[in-house]
Amino acid sequence: MPPSPSLNFPVQELRAPDDAAQPAAVNPELPGLTDPVALARLYGEPMFAMPKDLYIPPDALKVFLEAFEGPLDLLLYLIRKQNFNILDIPMAAVTRQYLAYVDEIRATNLELAAEYLLMAAMLIEIKSRMLLPPRKAAEGPEAEDPRAELVRRLLEYERIKLAAHRLNTLPQRGRDFAVVQVHVEQSTEPRLPDVTLVDLQEAWQGIVKRAKLVQHHVISREELSVREHMSIVLRRLQGRKFLEFEELFDASRGMPVLVVTFIALLELAKECLLEITQAESFAPIYVRLAYTPA
Repeated sequence: MPPSPSLNFPVQELRAPDDAAQPAAVNPELPGLTDPVALARLYGEPMFAMPKDLYIPPDALKVFLEAFEGPLDLLLYLIRKQNFNILDIPMAAVTRQYLAYVDEIRATNLELAAEYLLMAAMLIEIKSRMLLPPRKAAEGPEAEDPRAELVRRLLEYERIKLAAHRLNTLPQRGRDFAVVQVHVEQSTEPRLPDVTLVDLQEAWQGIVKRAKLVQHHVISREELSVREHMSIVLRRLQGRKFLEFEELFDASRGMPVLVVTFIALLELAKECLLEITQAESFAPIYVRLAYTPA
């Protein structure tokens, strides 16, 4: 909308009362004015008179207070504003107000006015048909009211408009709230902690410490086979899902058997015939077969 023009207020002189009259201050830049009142300020500088070359368009102060979404919206607004019965529309008054609005928008927006001209022609046609006497047949139903089709369209449009307003009051994504998305990594299989050499060393030291508590003073010579103990470990793991690491060792058979069993266990792990797992840090160590026996 074009800017509103400045209003030209009369220049007044501010003088002191008669009983305390003092010499009036004179503006050094404008010696002909005494205590002038600035009409406006432009870039910080006061303006004491209207510019002589100031052009004010004729429609500079024209303001449209209502905005309509189409001809039916305007027509419904005119009817509801004056509390007309929508089932008994006074066509003369509504058509006159409608055409006045169309004349207003034709002066500024010809393309927008074209949408309203069709409805204006329809209103004029309905008004003309209402002035003519109705045709009555000898037998048959009475003639339909010329306003019936217009009333049906207005009622349907009003229902849709009210429904759209109710939908608009509902919270909308991006307008009333925002959706926060957080990416959470989820694994289908639980990831178990890795068993390090330190964990095996600490477990082995615990077994050795308990084995020293059971000692025999019988000296004997026994030939032990690592392969044989590998087979023993595999047989003990068959048919079992897990077996605790400490259950694979028999402390009552002495240190040599424990050492050979531990070496057999390491050989099986090296050949990927069994897996050594741990549920969490500092938890018991379990051993299971790395394959499913036939």
